[in-house]
Amino acid sequence: MDLLTPSIGNIFWTSVVFLMLLFILGKYAWRPILSAVGQREKDIQDALNQAQLARKEIEDLKADNERILREAKLERDAILNDARKIRENMIAEARDTAKQEGDKMIESARISIQNEKAAAMKEVKSQIGALSVSIAEQILKQKLDASEAQNALVENYLAQNNLN
Repeated sequence: MDLLTPSIGNIFWTSVVFLMLLFILGKYAWRPILSAVGQREKDIQDALNQAQLARKEIEDLKADNERILREAKLERDAILNDARKIRENMIAEARDTAKQEGDKMIESARISIQNEKAAAMKEVKSQIGALSVSIAEQILKQKLDASEAQNALVENYLAQNNLN
């Protein structure tokens, strides 16, 4: 049991060894350990700051991406609206052009029909006139063989012309 009860010599040498150990550790180990811990703490703080900056940059990039996406959607909508308007204008112009061409064709056909009708009427009148003259000539030849009938016809004709 001698080992369990402390003696003064044992306490003295234990204290001396402990103090030497503290001196050696203080001179050679604690400063490097503390500087390493300080450097590590500084590195961790720098890494946290870099992470914070990176997080802020990511948020800024997300905001820029959303803004660019909104602008692209607005531009797309504007382009689609312009294309729709152009299409509607082209359809309206084609409709107007087709209507004008149709009207021109109808008017041309109407004029052509009127001209042909007038020419046909003129031809019919000419033929009717020629036929009437021919019939009248034949009738008059038959009736006016006698000179008395000729005299009566001339007097009747003169009487009608004097009255008009």
